[in-house]
Amino acid sequence: MDIQHIITAILCTAMMAGCGTANEQPQTASQASASTEASDTVSETVTETTPSKPARFVDDIQPLGRTYDDGNVLWMGYSGTGAAFTVTGKTCDITFAGGSASVPKGKDCPRVAVYVDGERVLDELIDRKEKTFNIVKDPSETTHDVRIVKLSECAQSVCGIRSIVTDGIMSPAAPKDMLIEFIGDSITCGYGVDDEDKSHHFSTATEDCTKAYAMKAAEKLDADASLVCLSGHGIISGYCDGNTQQKDQIMPKYYDKFGSSWSTFGDNAIKPASIEWDHHVHPDVVVINLGTNDASWTGGKEDRLADYQAKYSEFIRHIRDVHPDAYIVCTLGIMGDALYPYVEAAAGDVIHDTGDKKILTMKFDVQSSADGYAADWHPTEATHEKAAEKLAAFIKANCV
Repeated sequence: MDIQHIITAILCTAMMAGCGTANEQPQTASQASASTEASDTVSETVTETTPSKPARFVDDIQPLGRTYDDGNVLWMGYSGTGAAFTVTGKTCDITFAGGSASVPKGKDCPRVAVYVDGERVLDELIDRKEKTFNIVKDPSETTHDVRIVKLSECAQSVCGIRSIVTDGIMSPAAPKDMLIEFIGDSITCGYGVDDEDKSHHFSTATEDCTKAYAMKAAEKLDADASLVCLSGHGIISGYCDGNTQQKDQIMPKYYDKFGSSWSTFGDNAIKPASIEWDHHVHPDVVVINLGTNDASWTGGKEDRLADYQAKYSEFIRHIRDVHPDAYIVCTLGIMGDALYPYVEAAAGDVIHDTGDKKILTMKFDVQSSADGYAADWHPTEATHEKAAEKLAAFIKANCV
């Protein structure tokens, strides 16, 4: 006898886990096709109605990154958030819910992917209130590994998993032996990685965190990744013209939050930054990659550079407070390494004061024209791959 599992908003207390400006640009035909190409292999049903709340099975998925359960939907904010599970059955359907930015025409809507047995079978912009996809259709009732990943960042887009329906049996995926938390900006988000034209600007349709260095490095280390990243953000200032400090665009302000977004979600129009994150999941390694946007503000001004160094040290101390046993790796350099000496100095200040031997620094190689440039001069996947190799080797040599 078949057993039907319907999952909505999984977990009563859910396990919740940049550079450049976020200019809007109309989606090109090639970008639009890129977001739907993989989804041609699965069936789609679009619904605008809100189904009655079914029974919830809190043990049937493993959340990825920082997720939030509002009682009806498991919401995904930051890049790389989602869920992983196995399913044994003939069919499996997933219904996604969009946030307030999920509007028709697919302009800066959340981009999500679904992997079945390691193959991306769905790559879709959630441009409706709800969209349902059949991601497994297997008459043999074999067991499949399913992974849901939000590809785009929180600033422009929030979406959620409203339900997962199968005629078979589900169980949560086992967590990896290592968890790495990445704190960063648009580089970590994978800004423009699917658009290798440096004259183009931001679009969620061309943002894919799985092609960026962070998730690539985690994959090389067979580790889970939790991303806390927002385009244009820094330690003391977001990207600016050098005259007006962008004090609201700083990652330390949002590190203790579910996220930060222009989009709201749920029936009560919740703002991600209104939800506190309690750091109940402790990573083995925390990687900080912040400073590229700060450089637009600091320039060569000594007082601003000193402020960056001091605030960076404060941020390291806070991370150590909430994650007492993690290695903290301070990095910079992919889109410019001007502030790297101050990253080293900030880490050195904390080490000097505390004797902490788990605080490390590593400089990335600056991207080169040989590997090309993506939208707004961001790294291409080739550049990200090189950065991932360097970071994975560093973590393996120093943090394992």
